[in-house]
Amino acid sequence: MTHSVDPILVEVIGNAFFSLVEEMGEALVRASYSSNIKERRDCSAALFDGDGRTLAQAEHIPFTWGLFSGS
Repeated sequence: MTHSVDPILVEVIGNAFFSLVEEMGEALVRASYSSNIKERRDCSAALFDGDGRTLAQAEHIPFTWGLFSGS
């Protein structure tokens, strides 16, 4: 038994998940009292399936340029 995957449906669902976690992250930033979250956006939001696998993660994770630039 073979299952065909509709690539358009996969993209639509993937983008819906990504939009959901982005909105979750923005709500977290707006509701936060912590300056680490409110000003630096040092937080993230993710969506997981029933087995704990990540389906989508928001891009609110700050990173340090020094780690990537060699300084």
